Amino acid sequence: MSGAYGDWEPVIGLEVHAQLRTRTKAFCGCATSFGDPPNTHVCPACLGLPGALPVLNRQAVALAISAALSLGCKVHNTSVFSRKHYFYPDLPKGYQLTQFDRPLATGGGLEVEALEGRRWIRLTRIHMEEDAGKNLHGLGGLSLVDLNRAGTPLIELVSEPDLRTPAEARDYLEKLHAIGMFIGANDGNLEQGSFRCDANVSVRRSGEPLGVRVELKNINSFRFVEDAIDGELRRQIRMLERGETIRRQTRGYNAEKRESYLLRDKEGEDEYRYFPEPDLPVLAVDEAWIAERAAALPELPEAKRARFRLQFGLAEGAARVLTSHPRVAEFFEEASALCGHGVKVANFIQTEVFRGTVTTGLDAVFPVSPSQVAEVVELVESGAISGKQAKQLYAELVGREVSPRMLAQTLGLKMLADEATLDSMATALVAANPKQAEQYRSGKTGILGFFVGQLMKASGGSADPKLASELVERALATKSGV
Repeated sequence: MSGAYGDWEPVIGLEVHAQLRTRTKAFCGCATSFGDPPNTHVCPACLGLPGALPVLNRQAVALAISAALSLGCKVHNTSVFSRKHYFYPDLPKGYQLTQFDRPLATGGGLEVEALEGRRWIRLTRIHMEEDAGKNLHGLGGLSLVDLNRAGTPLIELVSEPDLRTPAEARDYLEKLHAIGMFIGANDGNLEQGSFRCDANVSVRRSGEPLGVRVELKNINSFRFVEDAIDGELRRQIRMLERGETIRRQTRGYNAEKRESYLLRDKEGEDEYRYFPEPDLPVLAVDEAWIAERAAALPELPEAKRARFRLQFGLAEGAARVLTSHPRVAEFFEEASALCGHGVKVANFIQTEVFRGTVTTGLDAVFPVSPSQVAEVVELVESGAISGKQAKQLYAELVGREVSPRMLAQTLGLKMLADEATLDSMATALVAANPKQAEQYRSGKTGILGFFVGQLMKASGGSADPKLASELVERALATKSGV
C-alpha cells in the first residue's frame, strides 16, 4: 500500500465493547448506575461468592438482538455462555461470563469512507458478556478495586481485519457509536467507558500473509483510536525495517506521549480455558422475538442521513453532523418542521446552536429550543431582520424562554429596506472609494463584495443584503456613465 506507510499495508480489526442500557446487571439485580460510591452496587453474584447463581437479564438480550439486527447480523436461535478464566483484581470470580464458540450473532457489517470510496467492513460476530470491575490507581499510594461495574452487561462487536487505515477505523467506530445510541442499546458515553474498543494491528507487504498482530487495549476516544493505530503501525514498520521480530502483545496507549506501551504478552485462546457455564442454560431466541425486535428498530443514522439530504436538501457534511447524535437529529427535525427552511435551520444550528450545546452520552442540553430557532430563521427568511441581526438576537435568546419575534421588537431589531436611504448610502460609498470603483469598472467584479460589506457595516448590519447589492451595482453603473 503506497502513501503514508510506504509499501507496507496496514491490517486492522476492531473489537468494540458497548455496555447495554439496562437498569440492572447481566446476571444479578444490582444497579448499573455510574458514579456512585465504590462497591455499593454489589451482591454475592457479582462478587463471585460461593453458591451464588447467575440469572440472565432478558432486557440485555433484547438490546443485543437489536444491535445485531441493525448491523445485518444473523441472530442465532441458540447461543451459549462460557467461563473465560483469567486472574486479575477486577474480576472477582476468577472468570468472566462470555460467549465463545456459540455467540448470539454472526456476520453483518457496515460501510466506511475510504480513500477510494466507500468500503464494506465485515463483522465476524457479536457476543454478550459481562464487564469487569475497575482498578483505581494512585489513591494514597494504593491500588484499589471498585466492583460497581463488575457484571454490567455488554456486547462485543468483533470485525474482520478489513480496515486499512486509521481514518477508516475511526469512521467505523463513529458509525457503530451512532447506531448504538440511535437504537437505544448504548448510551455512547466514551468518558465513562461505556463504549470503548481494542484494536488489532499488523502490517504486511502487498500479497504477503497476515503479519503478527498487536492488540491496543481499551481506547475510549475516536481521535485516540486513530492516533494509537497510526503510532502502532509506524512502530511495527520501524522494527521490521530494522530486521526485528514483532511479538504478539497487548499494549496500552499513552495519549499524552502519543505512544503505546507493553502491558503483557498476548494470551492464546487456549490459555483462557473456556468451558460452558454450568449454571446457565442454553440461551434460546425464537424467530418471533427476533421479528419483534426487528419491527421495533428506529430509523438508523445512515437512513436518516439519506432522508435529510433528500427531504431537506442538506449537503452530505451537514447531514452527517446532524445525525451524529439522536437528540441533535430530533432538534433539527422539530425546528425544520416548524418553519419549513431545512437548509437554513441546519446552517443556523451548526454555526450558532452547537457552540452552546452539551452532549453527555444520550443526553443533550441545548441553549435554545427548536421553536426559537425556527422563529429566528423565519424572521430572517421573511425579511424582518438581517442575518447579522439574527446573530445578535440569538445571543440575547440563549437561556431565556421568550419569543424571538417579541424580543426582536424589544431590541429594536429590524431590516433596513428603505430604498431611498440605502441608495444614498451606496452612492456615498462609491464616491468615497474611487480607486475600488475604478477596479470594479475595469472588470474586477469581485470588488462588489467590498462595497456591499461596507454598506452592511454602515447600516449596523440592518440593511437588506439583496437590496444593498442591487443599489451598489446601480451606483457603480451610474458613476461610469452607463
